[in-house]
Amino acid sequence: MRIKNLLIAAIRSLRKNKMRTFLTMLGIIIGVASVIAMIAIGQGSKKSIQAQISTLGTNVLMIFPQASSTGGVRMEAGSSQKMTLEDVAVIKNRCSSVAYLTPQVRTSGQLVYGNLNWRTSVYGVYPDYFDIRNLKIVSGSVFTMNDDRSAAKVCVIGQTVVNNLFGENADPLGNYIRINKIPFKIVGITETKGQNAFGQDQDDMVIAPFSTVQKRMLAITYIQSMLASAKSEALIPIASQEITEVLKAKHHLGPSEDPDFTIRTQTDIAQMATSTSAIMTILLATIASISLLVGGIGIMNIMLVSVTERTREIGIRMSVGARGHDVLLQFLIEALLISLIGGLLGIVLGGIVSQLIAKLLSWPVSITIQSILMSFLFSSAIGMFFGWYPARKAARLNPIEALRYE
Repeated sequence: MRIKNLLIAAIRSLRKNKMRTFLTMLGIIIGVASVIAMIAIGQGSKKSIQAQISTLGTNVLMIFPQASSTGGVRMEAGSSQKMTLEDVAVIKNRCSSVAYLTPQVRTSGQLVYGNLNWRTSVYGVYPDYFDIRNLKIVSGSVFTMNDDRSAAKVCVIGQTVVNNLFGENADPLGNYIRINKIPFKIVGITETKGQNAFGQDQDDMVIAPFSTVQKRMLAITYIQSMLASAKSEALIPIASQEITEVLKAKHHLGPSEDPDFTIRTQTDIAQMATSTSAIMTILLATIASISLLVGGIGIMNIMLVSVTERTREIGIRMSVGARGHDVLLQFLIEALLISLIGGLLGIVLGGIVSQLIAKLLSWPVSITIQSILMSFLFSSAIGMFFGWYPARKAARLNPIEALRYE
């Protein structure tokens, strides 16, 4: 029998039991829809995290002081106070792959304007900080290195601070606020950036000259960390290596000695943040795939019932010339049609469910061509795999015994 005739026979057979065929497809439909929706949620979360991490800045490297190993104990990043402005100067002079560099100190401060107050983080940095973090100024300007050298009491504030101290749509440029009782003049307002990948409000901050925060607010002589930006993404590893070599030489550490600092790159942070999302995506897709297997078992069950019901029909076909592989192909085609049509309907349902999740739960979703193809091919493979045994059983029936079957 030709494939066309087998296909027509398979379609007719499926149409005779429409409800049973639909219920058989339902397992495949739900399975494919679940896989697509789960992968869409995982991929959406991954893209959202990557987009938020990109707001940290361009080609960012973070350098933290870290105590050297002593007695086999190594302290965490930031637990040492060995970084000074001399480290900043030597990196700036000797690391050719570094485009921007700033020392950084951070404290919290109680902000007061009139009868309103707000508590937030205060960062002491160089003007390069704005280039490293891609912070744009929507009103006013950035303070200068002259402001840093004179420890000027000027600052740039985020939109959250503006809203809480001055009200929405206000322009507080030129006004003075008190931070821990020290008056600061507002010289700039940053563009709204929203939350970062770690749930922190990037608009809830005050940025002031490094020396001002270090000397006037913290009264310390060391720096808490450094932020650098490589000249290009490709130069991030080179910049990290250069900084490592320069600082180890500055701190009189030999090539075999552990550094007393830690360098973390934007790429490292992205990998750590997305690895969890990737694991969750795989886990969700695996759980959803179980329903596909259940659907496949349903196909096998129904096809076995169909073989039993149509034993006499199979005997008649064989008696008029149909061969074993013709019967095998017919039942395989039926199983494949069930899985293919179920797969297509599952893709549509998966897309609808993904969009509903995005709208009702405000959850980021991303449906990819790869997830659609994977689900469709997997459902086809399920149909072929679980349809093979019933089809082979039908093909091996003895025509004479099949004709006698009641």
